[in-house]
Amino acid sequence: MRVAITGTRSTGHRSLTEYADLFAQYLGPFATPTSHFFIGGAKGIDSLSLLWLAGNTRATLTVVVPGTLAQQPAEARQAITRTRERISEVVELGAEELRTPAYFARNRWMVDRAHMTIGFPLEGAPPSGTWQTLDYTADQGKPRLIVPV
Repeated sequence: MRVAITGTRSTGHRSLTEYADLFAQYLGPFATPTSHFFIGGAKGIDSLSLLWLAGNTRATLTVVVPGTLAQQPAEARQAITRTRERISEVVELGAEELRTPAYFARNRWMVDRAHMTIGFPLEGAPPSGTWQTLDYTADQGKPRLIVPV
């Protein structure tokens, strides 16, 4: 099973324990030793899910960034550094400008390679990149699991 993960960058409203519980409940059932997760290299859900998956599963992990790893926020780079031995691949898509189109291209890249998408949108927030990714997943006829946070 190949799974793309998408989610909000705004995660300060919940505790790390709450996120760990959510990931155990909603990522855990898909995290077999033969599973492959595609995770964006941003802060928030991307970094938190990477840390949880690396520490709690044997699944294959690929981190995908729209430009280069050096362009990612410090929080995201730290999560990648901490879990580097568990990451099978870091894909740098080489976008020159890190604007909305670059992030949408990264998200499409992940969805195109996945069987399904698990999304963690910010509850009550306006449409976002997370929702764009979940909608793109549905447009591709692939299943999506939506877990508002």
